[in-house]
Amino acid sequence: MHSACYTASVPVFVRYLGSLRGLVLAAQTRTGDAALQSRLAPDMLPFATQVQMACNFVLRACYPLACQRVPPYGDFADDFVGLLTRIAYVQQLAEDLEPALFNGADTRMVQDLAGNAVVQLPGQAFLLHYALPNFFFHVTTAYAILRNQGVPLGKEAFDTFHRYA
Repeated sequence: MHSACYTASVPVFVRYLGSLRGLVLAAQTRTGDAALQSRLAPDMLPFATQVQMACNFVLRACYPLACQRVPPYGDFADDFVGLLTRIAYVQQLAEDLEPALFNGADTRMVQDLAGNAVVQLPGQAFLLHYALPNFFFHVTTAYAILRNQGVPLGKEAFDTFHRYA
């Protein structure tokens, strides 16, 4: 039986990195490079950065929960190929984490920077109240940017469960 923190992190992140990959492919097909720097508001991060931040949160969450040092985020181009390569890189790093590394993660203290604030929480609270919401914030914002750019995406592109006529 896997740790609750493993079950709530790696499989969830890997699944939704797949959805994020689909968003990047849709943007590449429908908008070309225009989507990369598109944003919802002038003071918000652009699409490419939203994708990068979502990927970074996977590593910032999973590796400390597994009591491992966060690996380098990687140096990828800020184009569609770079974003797709980044997603694949992060998926592989997450999948490479052995479930046994997460034993004790529920209560292990985890620390991260949230802007200029230091967040320090027990593992389960860190994952459920900080890391997952931030990951989904960036994935959802990437989705919203594309919808705002006229990319015809539905909820099924986000969660792959929904189907509509």
